[in-house]
Amino acid sequence: MSNEGWVAGESGFAIMVAQGERIDLTPLDTEMEIIPAVDIKGGKCVRLYQGDYTKETVFFDDPLAVALKWESLGARRIHLVDLDGAAAGEVRNLAVIEAIARELRVPVQLGGGIRDSATVSKLLDIGVKRVILGTAAVERPELIKKLCGEFGEAIIVGIDARDGMVATRGWLKGTQTKALELGKRMVELGVKRIIYTDIKRDGTLTEPNYDEIAEMARGVQAKIIAAGGISALEHLTKLKKLGVEGAIVGKALYTGNIDLEKALKLSQKSNGKTQNDR
Repeated sequence: MSNEGWVAGESGFAIMVAQGERIDLTPLDTEMEIIPAVDIKGGKCVRLYQGDYTKETVFFDDPLAVALKWESLGARRIHLVDLDGAAAGEVRNLAVIEAIARELRVPVQLGGGIRDSATVSKLLDIGVKRVILGTAAVERPELIKKLCGEFGEAIIVGIDARDGMVATRGWLKGTQTKALELGKRMVELGVKRIIYTDIKRDGTLTEPNYDEIAEMARGVQAKIIAAGGISALEHLTKLKKLGVEGAIVGKALYTGNIDLEKALKLSQKSNGKTQNDR
């Protein structure tokens, strides 16, 4: 879409203005969770550029120390990604993940290489609170239905898209599946929460793909967490107006483009309640 914007409408509702169309989305008086990302590769905290494994930047040698830092600054949840696991199809950094889940007081969610029931059960047993499945959503939808029935909202589906089309297996394999269509199918299987990532924006410090995120938020009856390209506080303001439940912030925290404490304050409800009040 072009010539679009977000403005405050009557009764505190966010209005999306696009090509002359005004669409009510969600009340502005909502809380959006800011979730710092800790991506793990080779046991270290890294960031990739557009999901390219050859374009990695190592930010810290100790992912646990980083996770503890974000927790100390007020984060209420940490988003972990096992990049080695995503590429290999099985969790590869289990010791690091287990240490983070054990040492942190706040819950962690994990994605990357989780493609069977046994792995889901093991991760939940070691303290991971939410597990994220992406490839399995495309290749084994029956597994998603089974897991949702067994574990409820501990199951999240990650929809990672490039030009609106889903990519799987650590973002290395393209598909002919449209992100929005996959989201709708997952809701039918019992999925309550979806993480939507725009691969081309991820790690670029540009801006989120507001069009695709808005389409997902409007078209899928599930809680949406946005990721990819978030690099400024104003990006979080726009995402909050779109009604997403949360925003995953990665590279921008490590480069200093976003100050986590300021971001957390921005995400609070307009009535003064913050994430820490929950």
